[in-house]
Amino acid sequence: MPKIRALPNVPYRVAVAAHAVPLITLPSGLWRLALAAGLPVAEDSVPDWGQGVYVVMLSVVSEALALLTLGLVRSWGEVVPAWVPVLGGRRVRPAAAVTAALAGAAGLIAVLGWAVYASAAGLGEGSIGSPAQNALLLVCYLPLIAWPPLLVYVAVAYHRRRSALVPVRV
Repeated sequence: MPKIRALPNVPYRVAVAAHAVPLITLPSGLWRLALAAGLPVAEDSVPDWGQGVYVVMLSVVSEALALLTLGLVRSWGEVVPAWVPVLGGRRVRPAAAVTAALAGAAGLIAVLGWAVYASAAGLGEGSIGSPAQNALLLVCYLPLIAWPPLLVYVAVAYHRRRSALVPVRV
């Protein structure tokens, strides 16, 4: 099996799931960056500078949030790194990390649910361009469906590992 960086007491499947999250968010972020750069990924590119900044920032924030999943399998998810002002060196409260992760998963489910509803109800433009452009959009965005369940899986494993009440069996 390939080496995946995680704490020694993290089951391999959990570490793989945590590392998969930033990878599944990457295609949609790259699609948005291509859109902001004016590449022909959609019929209309980003019309103005402000929307371009928004699209780029959305990509950066999405990837940063996805990378936080790694904290649930690495040491910085148990002890705040020393370089962090005020909190550096303090233990991460498991309830705080799990609550944040599960709230994030709930938010993702809400956003994905709205996207499915809006698409089914015809609340948008529908097609964004040619069949090839639409296929590219789907290929880049469909992996995001896996983000919430992977995040829940890793968060529950983190809770079990950090809790003295439940033995680790994932």
